[in-house]
Amino acid sequence: MKHVSKLLVFVFLSMLLLSGCGSAPTEVTVDMQEFMFTPSEITVPAGEVVNITLINNGAVEHEFVIMKFGKEVSVPFNEDDEDNIYWEHEVEPGATETVTFTAPADSGEYQLVCGIAGHLEGGMQGVLTVK
Repeated sequence: MKHVSKLLVFVFLSMLLLSGCGSAPTEVTVDMQEFMFTPSEITVPAGEVVNITLINNGAVEHEFVIMKFGKEVSVPFNEDDEDNIYWEHEVEPGATETVTFTAPADSGEYQLVCGIAGHLEGGMQGVLTVK
């Protein structure tokens, strides 16, 4: 009986420790250049942490912008669109940055754009699918 009690305590403590360990963040890498994201379609789990590595292989600054669910930018992208941004990050030319964000909790498709003037018009956009 003593061994069973010790085993139960061990199992309970192990479960308690493991419950504090969440799943590993989703890792995504996006290449940005004139005028495209590669890949242009990204899928991430809803509400989970995402580590995104943004590589700017272009000659100019690029911005990775996720719009809020159901919102699409106006053309041209301007200050009227700022309230509809879910998350954004700018990367200088030739730079690589890894940043973290939490994916939206709501499943669906979210518009991705480059918020730098003229880049959306040049075709720099994509889709973030949240499942």
